Amino acid sequence: MLKEQINQILRDFDGITLDQMDEVKLMNRVDTKFAFSVAQFLEFLPALMKEYRVLEIEGARISFYESLYLDDDHFTFFKDHHKGKANRYKVRFRKYVESNIQFLEIKEKVKGRTHKRRIKVDKIPDQLDKTHIEFIDSVTSEHYDLHPVMWNSFNRITLVNKVLKERLTLDFNLTFKWEGEYHLFENLIIAELKQESIDRTSAFFTLMKEKIIRPYRLSKYCIGSIELYGPGVLKFNRFKKKLLTLKKINDHAS
Repeated sequence: MLKEQINQILRDFDGITLDQMDEVKLMNRVDTKFAFSVAQFLEFLPALMKEYRVLEIEGARISFYESLYLDDDHFTFFKDHHKGKANRYKVRFRKYVESNIQFLEIKEKVKGRTHKRRIKVDKIPDQLDKTHIEFIDSVTSEHYDLHPVMWNSFNRITLVNKVLKERLTLDFNLTFKWEGEYHLFENLIIAELKQESIDRTSAFFTLMKEKIIRPYRLSKYCIGSIELYGPGVLKFNRFKKKLLTLKKINDHAS
């Protein structure tokens, strides 16, 4: 039902293909995240039509992504984020379902900028092979004993600014699962504005200011880790307020 409502709005957007989007890959960028309810999203999505084009893949304007996140036994990547470490990593395999492409991706956060590097893989494996380990070690300049810790999936809309070098991703139906445990955020939208440098004059930034929706900092990986592993395994005091806010949006969305 939700996808049908969104698709009905997206039909009126100008489209853009993957090839056309090459100019705005933004593998080195600044990310600004926002969170709001599905109801709010459906209300203001049409207002973005004049400023943005929507990515279309194989005729679909809503994509489905699957990710397998990796960490070590000490949850080093999660803890680095929780500590607010200036230089930190997230490592994952990601499948872009509509295009049937898989990558091993490393996102490095360096003093507020996100640098993403990746290599193509044939499939998402159960464990790392030599090529994967060498790639991770070369990017991080350190060896981590990594293994899978979480599956994450979601639907995504990708909007591309018609003038600025800017992409906007809007993720919904977020799920987190591992070893029989499953968590779904069905009323929550996570938006991520990707820019070469922060430009608060962009249409989406302006819209968020008008709606009094402020930026927030908490990754999907951290949300899922807390949901799946909880206080028995992870310390997340710094994230509690943000997580409660997200759950409030999800549980009370109308």
